[in-house]
Amino acid sequence: MSSHSGPRAVPVAELTPLEARLEHDALAREVAAHDVRYHGEDAPIISDADYDALRRRLEEIETAFPELKRPESVVEKVGAKPSEKFAKVRHRVPMLSLANVFSDEEATEFVDRVRRFLDLPAERPLAFTAEPKIDGLSCSLRYERGRLVVAATRGDGEEGEDVTVNVRTIAEIPQVLNGPDVPDVIEVRGEIYMRKDDFAALNARQEAAGKPVFANPRNAAAGSLRQLDPAITASRPLRFFAYAWGEIVGERPADTQSGMVEAFARWGFPTNPLMRRCGSAEEMLAHYRAVEEQRAGLPYDIDGVVYKVDDLDLQRRLGFISRSPRWATAHKFPAEKATTLLLGIDIQVGRTGSLTPVARLQPVTVGGVVVTNATLHNEDEIARKDVRIGDTVTVQRAGDVIPQILGPVIEKRPADAQPYAFPTLCPACGSHAVREIDPKTGKEDVVRRCTGGLVCPAQAVERLKHFASRNAFDIEGLGDKQIEAFHRDGLVTRPQDVFTLAVRDARALKKLKDREGWGATSAANLFAAIDARRNVALHRFIFALGIRHVGETTAKLLARRFESAEALRDVAVRAAGGDAEALADLTSIEGVGPVVAEAVADFFGEAHNLEVLAELLAEVTPEPPEAVVSEGEFSGKTIVFTGALERMSRDEAKAMAERLGAKVSGSVSKKTDLVVAGPGAGSKLADAKKHGVAVIDEDEWFRRAGVGGAA
Repeated sequence: MSSHSGPRAVPVAELTPLEARLEHDALAREVAAHDVRYHGEDAPIISDADYDALRRRLEEIETAFPELKRPESVVEKVGAKPSEKFAKVRHRVPMLSLANVFSDEEATEFVDRVRRFLDLPAERPLAFTAEPKIDGLSCSLRYERGRLVVAATRGDGEEGEDVTVNVRTIAEIPQVLNGPDVPDVIEVRGEIYMRKDDFAALNARQEAAGKPVFANPRNAAAGSLRQLDPAITASRPLRFFAYAWGEIVGERPADTQSGMVEAFARWGFPTNPLMRRCGSAEEMLAHYRAVEEQRAGLPYDIDGVVYKVDDLDLQRRLGFISRSPRWATAHKFPAEKATTLLLGIDIQVGRTGSLTPVARLQPVTVGGVVVTNATLHNEDEIARKDVRIGDTVTVQRAGDVIPQILGPVIEKRPADAQPYAFPTLCPACGSHAVREIDPKTGKEDVVRRCTGGLVCPAQAVERLKHFASRNAFDIEGLGDKQIEAFHRDGLVTRPQDVFTLAVRDARALKKLKDREGWGATSAANLFAAIDARRNVALHRFIFALGIRHVGETTAKLLARRFESAEALRDVAVRAAGGDAEALADLTSIEGVGPVVAEAVADFFGEAHNLEVLAELLAEVTPEPPEAVVSEGEFSGKTIVFTGALERMSRDEAKAMAERLGAKVSGSVSKKTDLVVAGPGAGSKLADAKKHGVAVIDEDEWFRRAGVGGAA
């Protein structure tokens, strides 16, 4: 995800012409790609807030450096080109998008700007409508003599897709308009959307059928409407709100925005009951806050409030600028936060026995993703925030970070809500769950852990998931759900069981074939994927063992020092037996402190772990790490990779740097020696400039690394 607009991005005023051109070109490509994914493919990969930030940054650069602005600039475009799958419809009146504001000050400035343009004195009344901004798919419905003749998507604003046949399957959209004031021709415009409960039910059906699930109701609505088979659209619970219009031939039924929406309701269209007519900026903002407060409880997703000048004659005078009207704007909600109900608190048991509280939430869309669960961290956090079941809580999600609860809305707390009592018994096996005391500091651990060890089924399953995870053995087709099912059926209870599945083929294959969606081919594919991982890098092998405190980086350090699983085992076993020299051998590794060394010794000091290791080594061959360059340009240097690398993945870049003796960091500081920047590099370039760190591009990195021109 790009970070052009992050808090530490270089101010536009400080950019050199060259820096501005490079960032402008990268931003333009990025925004255009996101437009296609959102409007054309119904599969956005960033949140609305991140997209808005990218677009605003691009507009700022084009304003400061007007020579960069081109006629085909994405800033001037609306949506994306219509799909080739559908016939095209030319909009008689363009379907433009709205400008956005993100604060009360910007909303007030919008009102002031309208007054200045119209030269209206402060005492002159000026009314606006304020209505929820529905997060769905824009659609234009053309009626001639009261009958629906064409339905089209927004497309690029000038030309959309003909979805008439599919729209006719939506019960809320009238086929015929009734009323004495229906014009000869009118294009009614609005939003096709899906309710939250209908979305949840649809995803449940998709999952049960083994089909992909949708990320959020907006994607589900868009994907359902843009089907080549109208029967699929008919099977999806789509709905509609009318709020705008395009071409009108004949007498217009009203002179105000609010009057037009009332006419739509008379003709049989659903209109939003939360639309209000406001006489001032203060009333608009008050309604914005009222709608935001109701957001979590609404049956559909919204991402802001739309303000429109109510008087249609004033709308005409105000006109348009580039891709949006002067007389309307969308006041967006902070996309990373929302309020919803805390329905319950579930306790999950991790592979090390940790008891982690997870909030079960009434579904709410946050940052473009439907959130049903959020982390509560630990019991101290629950007590500190005084979060109780039944509370209305504020949920935050930023980027790809796991959603978290910021705290309760106290004024909405039910009278009978009780403080949460954290369990002292493991919910999976009933063993005592305790908070250990650090013998060195005397402090109590913040995490409560199950003492059941291997008798705890939750720990066993989580250890197996970790064993097969992407950064461990990375076995294709052996995901979390498969592991849970295999463990439940007794097929895989220990890591080594994964590699004996084929030997136990008759029993395993029968159980697999009995499972819905499985057959001989699926089982054969899984066995092949398992066999493909019988040779695995030593650091992956060590990481997969699930030793407490041993992450990927520490696993690599141990792999480089010992070069074989047997050598690591022998030293660790001696250390567990009290051999001070062996323990010193572990702690002498740079990056491995006493806590990690003791955790490694404790792991290999357990007889059952040595048994697992021996049986694994009978099935798997860990490969020693590649030799690290001890001398060279990058040896001992700290390198940061940023931006969208085009010739290698981030993991490949990290591995290459480490082979050359470098350390790879995720952030730039005064200790950083070099930054390798690809397109879209944002705040880290500013940090590099601030600390005087050298910056090179990807091609230069390959040249200096001696890799030639290979991609």
